[in-house]
Amino acid sequence: MSVGASMLNREFIPFNRPEIGMDELNEVAEVLRSGWLTTGERTKRFEVELCGYTGARFGQAVNSCTAGLHLALAALNIGPGDEVITTPLTFCATVNVILHQGATPVLADIGDDFNISPAAIRERITPRTRAIIPVHFAGLPCRMTEIWEIARERGLAVVEDAAHAIGTHYRGHHIGDAAVSRSDAVAYSFYATKNLTTGEGGMVTTNREDLYERMRRMTLHGISRDAWNRYAENGSWYYEVVEPGFKYNLSDLQSAIGLVQLKKIEAMTARRAELAGLYDRLLGGRDDLMTPPDEEFGRHCWHLYVLRINPAALSISRDEFIKELHSRGIGTSVHFIPIPLHPFFKAWAGLEENQCPRAMSLYRQIISLPLYPGMSEEQVRRVAREVIDIADQSRCRESINVPELEEHRRAMASAT
Repeated sequence: MSVGASMLNREFIPFNRPEIGMDELNEVAEVLRSGWLTTGERTKRFEVELCGYTGARFGQAVNSCTAGLHLALAALNIGPGDEVITTPLTFCATVNVILHQGATPVLADIGDDFNISPAAIRERITPRTRAIIPVHFAGLPCRMTEIWEIARERGLAVVEDAAHAIGTHYRGHHIGDAAVSRSDAVAYSFYATKNLTTGEGGMVTTNREDLYERMRRMTLHGISRDAWNRYAENGSWYYEVVEPGFKYNLSDLQSAIGLVQLKKIEAMTARRAELAGLYDRLLGGRDDLMTPPDEEFGRHCWHLYVLRINPAALSISRDEFIKELHSRGIGTSVHFIPIPLHPFFKAWAGLEENQCPRAMSLYRQIISLPLYPGMSEEQVRRVAREVIDIADQSRCRESINVPELEEHRRAMASAT
């Protein structure tokens, strides 16, 4: 496409850029000056303040969302012989933690919202099912009331993968809020691309004190006391290893960043919603492009803006669309390559009982467009212009309506 050549000298718009400022830099510098760099009082404060934000009773800071998911399954004693149901449209970590526990992952297909379908969950339950891991895809909440009802009926644990969902609301409450949540645990990600970042890191929250105490011990080798406070009540320095654990703790360096990010999360979430709304207005109303599903049961935190292309209306594939955007200076990503397409998972994911045709079909149609708080409206408009230009040039001959295309171009020109 010749139009793309003119864009080569323009500023590249990355898929994501973390919102880091002087406040974060100053907090990290203060930690460095303190001489205490690993897990300490700042991490404890981060746990308390994040629980205050989400409404969860207990929080355990960890070095990744993956660690949080693994801790929850381990603390729930899920292991060999057990089955755990999750979605095929997720990062491999969601499935890996099930396998690390020796359990068997079971895939349930997605619904119209791209999240795991409660009806599909019901179809996949067997006598061996022990837990469900719903994933709040792109920051849109799953249909948790239906999932909790299934779990209650069948005596199943629920561990929410909220890697995308810090700031997401479900029926007026934050994900994990003790006032409404019936999940056993919720795991958040603070990876570099997430809405709240610590570079690497995460948090697992729960409203069960017994589960929290076990996850807390297992976070640091199964040791009975925190590294920064190992004095017993009689004043002696002492600790015990009470069970085998992991090295999953979060450092004060990372927590310092998280504390600052937490103060900005509401403003950053509001900005993401504004930019997503602008994308919707610029890209909506077409038969060849479909804007992502929006909130139905709560607040979408807009971790991702996942555009869907209509292969029946375009002569260009999703991968070709991505390459063309890159040639025009637009960074993108794909969320996600479905679990059955990864070689390691094929042996069991390819079984008839794990077939998820909706997720597999959707994968070839989706593109995650740039979306981050520091993005300008003009950058969003530029991305939208390039998406529309590529789509217009790729319209299948038989579906082209020239007057409609010209009218749309004029409308876009006046809008931008």
